[in-house]
Amino acid sequence: MPPVIAFFDMDYTTLDASSGLLYVKYLRQQKRIGRRVLLRIAWWTLLYKVSAIDINRAVPKLLSYAEHQSASRMMAESYVWFEQMLKAHLAPRALEKINFHRRQDHRIVLISASTQLSVQPVAEHLHVDFLCTRLIDHDDELTGLVVDPPCYGLGKVVWAQRYAAEHGASLAAAYLYTDSHSDRPLLEAVGHPVAVNPDARLRRLARQRGWPIEMFY
Repeated sequence: MPPVIAFFDMDYTTLDASSGLLYVKYLRQQKRIGRRVLLRIAWWTLLYKVSAIDINRAVPKLLSYAEHQSASRMMAESYVWFEQMLKAHLAPRALEKINFHRRQDHRIVLISASTQLSVQPVAEHLHVDFLCTRLIDHDDELTGLVVDPPCYGLGKVVWAQRYAAEHGASLAAAYLYTDSHSDRPLLEAVGHPVAVNPDARLRRLARQRGWPIEMFY
């Protein structure tokens, strides 16, 4: 029998917060970024959230703080950040749902627009697979570029389809738990879409489509 995949978005779904905002807060506390960089990231985040720019333009701006940094050093620091800050934001109901799917022998996958710096420590802690926006490095130096496509919107569908094909699974049998209307393409591609603490647009869509709505926090 083909495996069943349960995809979980990370920010505001598996976590009760944004890993990106928490990471910037952490870098600021560690004096790794200055006020000017912080304001620039906040500005580009705002433009991205109101759809004034698309993901391909936003990503390099949002990740500008990482350009020319050591990939291995930043990943090592991400594990410290996870233990000190991010771990406390794992949503208890999300963990319960993950364990439910684990008992069904489903493949559990974190799927996130965030980068491996945020997603990998969470996935390893939960002992699940993950798909994310992948930072590119050259000789251990981050380039500020990402593997195409970013794991966002239609890009999430691409990564999810690849993962399903690699494991002999079908998206028609898969679950997706997410809070964001931006995940509509993947919600429409899976057989079991679930809106979790949904934003206003996703709540309206879920009600129109008759999708379950759950609260993880």
